[in-house]
Amino acid sequence: MSLEKVLETMRSEGKPMKAGEISDASGLDKKEVDKAMKILKKEEKIVSPKFCYWEPK
Repeated sequence: MSLEKVLETMRSEGKPMKAGEISDASGLDKKEVDKAMKILKKEEKIVSPKFCYWEPK
């Protein structure tokens, strides 16, 4: 599922990323990334160290 793909991409890059960067790196559509990130935020699996950037918790 895209949730795992998003988390995997964020971990492999090793730096805070924007949704567009995650989309480019993972090959997923940006809308899919946005949906996955919304769920991951709700589940508290990702955090934002600075505005618009996200990383795994």
